[in-house]
Amino acid sequence: MQKGNIGVTTENIFPIIKKFLYSDHEIFLRELVSNAVDATQKLKTLASLGEFKGELGDLTIHVSIDKEKGALTISDHGVGLTAEEIDKYINQIAFSGANDFLEKYKNDANAIIGHFGLGFYSAFMVASKVEIVTKSYQEGAQAVKWSCDGSPEFTLEDSEKEDRGTDIILYIDEESKEFLEESRVSTLLKKYCSFLPVPIAFGKKKEWKDGKQVDTDEDNIINNTTPIWTKKPSELTDEDYKNFYRELYPMSDEPLFWIHLNVDYPFHLTGILYFPKIKSNLDLNKNKIQLYSNQVYVTDSVEGIVPDFLTLLHGVIDSPDIPLNVSRSYLQSDSNVKKISTYITKKVSDRLQSIFKNDRKQFEEKWNDLKIFINYGMLTQEDFYEKAQKFALLTDTDGKYYTFEEYKTLIKDNQTDKDGNLIYLYASNRDEQYSYIEAAVNRGYNVLLMDGQLDVALVSMLEQKFEKSRFTRVDSDVVDNLIVKEDKKGEALPADKQEALSEAFKSQLPQLEKVDFHVTAQPLGEHNAPILITQSEYMRRMKEMANIQAGMSFYGEMPDMYNLVLNSDHALIKKVLSEEESDCGKTLEPIRKEMEEIAARREELRKAQEGKKEEEITTAEKDTLNELDNSYNDLQDKKKEVYASYARENKVVKQLIDLALLQNNMLKGEALTNFIKRSIELI
Repeated sequence: MQKGNIGVTTENIFPIIKKFLYSDHEIFLRELVSNAVDATQKLKTLASLGEFKGELGDLTIHVSIDKEKGALTISDHGVGLTAEEIDKYINQIAFSGANDFLEKYKNDANAIIGHFGLGFYSAFMVASKVEIVTKSYQEGAQAVKWSCDGSPEFTLEDSEKEDRGTDIILYIDEESKEFLEESRVSTLLKKYCSFLPVPIAFGKKKEWKDGKQVDTDEDNIINNTTPIWTKKPSELTDEDYKNFYRELYPMSDEPLFWIHLNVDYPFHLTGILYFPKIKSNLDLNKNKIQLYSNQVYVTDSVEGIVPDFLTLLHGVIDSPDIPLNVSRSYLQSDSNVKKISTYITKKVSDRLQSIFKNDRKQFEEKWNDLKIFINYGMLTQEDFYEKAQKFALLTDTDGKYYTFEEYKTLIKDNQTDKDGNLIYLYASNRDEQYSYIEAAVNRGYNVLLMDGQLDVALVSMLEQKFEKSRFTRVDSDVVDNLIVKEDKKGEALPADKQEALSEAFKSQLPQLEKVDFHVTAQPLGEHNAPILITQSEYMRRMKEMANIQAGMSFYGEMPDMYNLVLNSDHALIKKVLSEEESDCGKTLEPIRKEMEEIAARREELRKAQEGKKEEEITTAEKDTLNELDNSYNDLQDKKKEVYASYARENKVVKQLIDLALLQNNMLKGEALTNFIKRSIELI
């Protein structure tokens, strides 16, 4: 028997493994089963080269639990190890400068295991003692047993073992008893080993007998050794792809379509990416792409390998060029990873382009599911935008689809304003903005429907990309002002009549939380609506961007700003104005007269003070001017109250305001009930 110390430069290797790697301790099973697969694959290679002439026999790897002994065993029928090989590969860990490194990477288990080839030693994260019983494939080899209790000391002695191969026996420590539970081990094997290329058996298949489940004699093979990404696309049917998707995501809808990846140069990569049905909630569908290295599961956090917008896809990527023990810092710096990312982007855009080209009808039918994914890509990745602009679609309110170029051609003649800007009109809600859409369509304009989760950001991006173009929502102004073709020559109301109308209507507007109204009167034609609510494109867009973009919360806190536009050409508005003049005229006359007198006196005083320095103006003069200002403001308030008093009694004013609010989904609760009562009275 040989005794000795494992060749490390630090005494505390095992406490460090336990302490620093504890958060990721479940990966020990992945590491040990992967080692068993490697040993099996090596034997197959030696047999194919004629260096091993014996019978390969059953190469199944067995994982078993012995609860009485408190042991978990991984057994393979691979190449096995000689005493010299154990000494070389197990006893001599290249661990110079270990302490500095461990301090640096103490929170990243993968980095430590990967850096030092510590796959086998991950066993000590869960075991108080580990044994290796192994027999080399070489003729006449002596079986040996290695044993270590988690200190740097080990024993190595001759042993009895009938077949070639290796048994790793883990005596599970008190803190890790979960790994003696069948369900826990089964879950881990399913997570990490589902597609390993060598059969993995865990326990026996079960069957129902006398009302309960009992073991049969047949091994329970937990993995599919030839998943479809390892096959050629020509060998597979659509049904194969769909069945594999169901295997990966049992509860999901059927995918829209898929891409089979297969590249040998400048890196090795295989895989299948599926386009799921995505409507919203970007993050909900992330972390669905599984990364494998030679069929060993690595992670489902593929940021860095797959461009951000493609993390919305589902499926599998397998690349032996990405090490099993992959760390975030590695992913960010490795040049192969960057090449893989670029390749996947290209494959995805080529596939979308080909579907669009070969079956546009199918592409349009799936557009609503694809839209969020393609828009996200265009917003976040310049090289994807360059390709996607050829197949990305715009949809109008009639449900017709256009490429960017097709739509530009459609609206160029009728939607160019007097300054040569192309105006893209859009609605974000077909029902809520119906009357605005109708007004624009009646003018011969086309209106886009942009009701997607990312359309606010998309609109801003397209304005930068498209030359001399502007996007304007249909409810951002009256229809005449959406696309200004020439300077206006319409008859505007005189200032006093503007004031009379706006004050009357303003006084009856409800007090809505975080909402400000600005009332104006404009000649819009006698056949257009008497009253209209519009919202400034700029402010609304800033507020919408604040909801999805960090650093813009300032806009989110501001009130919603609306314009209440009165159509001074409409019979009802004319009637309100003429009744207001006859009703308020006598009361307002003395107020106006007094205001004119005060204004004249203020003007005199100001002229007298012109050219004087501040200190040359007497306190009496300043006080007189202040008194005049206060008197003028008081009269202004009196005048407003006269208009308000008239408007309070005028059911038409209230009815028109409520109609405008109702049209914009802003009439609720008691105000809505009052509107209904008033409507019945008026009828």
